[in-house]
Amino acid sequence: MTRATPSSSGDPVQDAPSVRPPRRSAAGLPAIGHALRMAHREMGVKRSALTLLRVNQKEGFDCPGCAWPEDERRHAAEFCENGAKAVAEEATRARVTPAFFARHTVAKLAERSGYWLGKQGRITQPVYLAKGADHYQPVSWTQAFGIIADELRALDSPDEAVFYTSGRTSNEAAFLYQLFAREFGTNNLPDCSNMCHESSGTALTETLGVGKGSVLLEDLHQAELIIVAGQNPGTNHPRMLTALEKAKQGGARIITVNPLPEAGMERFRNPQTARGLAGTGTPLTDLFLQIRIGGDQALFRLLNKLVLETPGAVDQEFVDAHTDGYEDLVKAAAETGWEETLTATGLERSRIEEALRMVLESQRIVVCWAMGLTQHKHAVATIREVVNLLLLRGAVGRPGAGVCPVRGHSNVQGDRTMGIVERPAPAFLDALESEFGFAPPREHGLDTVESIRALRDGRAQVFFAMGGNFVAASPDTRVTEDAMRRARLTVHVSTKLNRSHVVTGSRALILPTLGRTERDVQAAGEQFVTVEDSMGMVHASRGTLEPAGEHLLSEPAIVARLARRVLGTASTTPWEDFERDYSLVRDRIARVIPGFEDFNTRIARPGGFTLPHAPRDERRFPTATGKARFTAAPVEHPHLPEGRLLLQTLRSHDQYNTTIYGLDDRYRGIKDGRRVVLVHPDDAVALGLADGTYADLTSEWHDGTERTAPGFRVVHYPTARGCAAAYYPETNVLVPLDATADGSNTPASKSIVIRLTPTGG
Repeated sequence: MTRATPSSSGDPVQDAPSVRPPRRSAAGLPAIGHALRMAHREMGVKRSALTLLRVNQKEGFDCPGCAWPEDERRHAAEFCENGAKAVAEEATRARVTPAFFARHTVAKLAERSGYWLGKQGRITQPVYLAKGADHYQPVSWTQAFGIIADELRALDSPDEAVFYTSGRTSNEAAFLYQLFAREFGTNNLPDCSNMCHESSGTALTETLGVGKGSVLLEDLHQAELIIVAGQNPGTNHPRMLTALEKAKQGGARIITVNPLPEAGMERFRNPQTARGLAGTGTPLTDLFLQIRIGGDQALFRLLNKLVLETPGAVDQEFVDAHTDGYEDLVKAAAETGWEETLTATGLERSRIEEALRMVLESQRIVVCWAMGLTQHKHAVATIREVVNLLLLRGAVGRPGAGVCPVRGHSNVQGDRTMGIVERPAPAFLDALESEFGFAPPREHGLDTVESIRALRDGRAQVFFAMGGNFVAASPDTRVTEDAMRRARLTVHVSTKLNRSHVVTGSRALILPTLGRTERDVQAAGEQFVTVEDSMGMVHASRGTLEPAGEHLLSEPAIVARLARRVLGTASTTPWEDFERDYSLVRDRIARVIPGFEDFNTRIARPGGFTLPHAPRDERRFPTATGKARFTAAPVEHPHLPEGRLLLQTLRSHDQYNTTIYGLDDRYRGIKDGRRVVLVHPDDAVALGLADGTYADLTSEWHDGTERTAPGFRVVHYPTARGCAAAYYPETNVLVPLDATADGSNTPASKSIVIRLTPTGG
């Protein structure tokens, strides 16, 4: 047996957080105070006021945080606590200049934490790490593009290059980026969707024909029943709590399915209302199902069996007219029993029966979910089971009903719509070929996990990232870092420093770009970009701040200039015009991508427009059979060896994805530390782990490699029995590269078998 220890992430091997009981409510005055303190610290009072009042406004800029949609009527302060932190991180007055890189070797920067790196400020000039060099050195944009072009042209095949995309990239930049990659000759376009909602897209495309959610914001407001499964809106999508509160005021009931009790789903103190500020707030959850990790598929399968057995519960008219595969589900459901379901879920029978009663009393049902459902081996099958429930009740294509996968990053859904996908549809490639006059590659490209394997095995030589923090976000930290170091060149388009900048190929470039908050002025005048939210609404985003430095380029400009340098006269695409005037990019998008017809005219309307969605709009299902599809995959029943726990990785309240805003998790009672593992008191006692002791976490996988994250404080916490939770990216080292979801290849970061070894504190 081999033993893998984590690479130096710069984070302390052991920190000493203080712990208090978890909160029972979210937001309110404390959220306002925390947001404003960080904003003032990073931006100052005047800059904070000018910037925050433009967030998510119709004539303002889209929050660089989550993709939750805005209501038609906006508040003057249309942002949440974490949104304010995201804006403050980007609009900070701190700067990373060439002098900074002269003071710090890359090796020394690699010893720093991701939190420390991010707090150094905005990058102001392109910098280059030559082969064998110790320091990044400033370079001109011309030199930077020349380095990249030379390396790309030297490849034996275009497929030796990987073009990664983060979810913050605008529609215009994403469209140009995928166009460049395909003109270069590859479909290697992995993105952050591969690591989060790929399971949702896979399941929904197969069952409903569209890999996106089917609801709009008003559907949540009109719902009779909302099921929130595997999601923590209070930390990850705080503005969703306002929508849930409005739904409750309209008579909706809410079922929360989660291994952890979450403060936001218990009680929401809306900071926009007197009641919220007074401290009483709104109780949100009517029924809490504290499920064991990985038990969601078993729960929904049993609910489907019980619906099928209840006379009159199935919307037979809808099923007969719009679905197929019904008999297969009936047969599979008949084999489902209570005993194995109770074991898999850890729930009491009475709780499931109460959930069934609420389902049967409701016709307008919305099911919301996030990575708590998508990052398991059986994630795709679980989401299919969610769809089964809604189809049985006829709850798709009806106002107040449907599927609601909640995307985590602003415009991650829009990037996919623009063609950032490693397996493009033939119709999309046909449209590109017709519009731009070149033959795009038809072979499938590499997703995120496959890209890491290709870099590891020497099949990929150049890694180019449009935003994001690939090294910290990816699974199997040691394998990922070793793979990146094998590349000949790594390039990152970024606003701030992160871990990926200090884990480099033989050569490396950091290219600084404009943020969402900043003015974008090109040759044709001031520009704006567009984004798509989690519910298919497309709207404009206009920054107002002066750029953080004179050497910054916008993302569309970076792509356009790189394409001109790499492709040269062989490309007839008007890259220079696209850089000059983004409306010309939108004209091309309108001719290539369905739903964007007359793009420039429609985006000029305040609030933007809604993309079409056939299941929602027409009850039309563009699947392989032309109907919505019931499915009946075998139910996975997670099994734990004696003395082991099932770990889920999660965010603290003071972070967004891999960006760490601070070292507290206020709602869970953690202060001044991140290396904590939350364990049920009974499980901890059985393992001989007193509250406050320290342990190493070791994951167990059938490849025989033990992956260890050392020095975690044990916190006795009211999680589900047999389960544990700890923050990422610190625990990404525990996720095997090959532990992925069937069908989507998404890392199974929410179901890791671990053992805890006491370290003596």
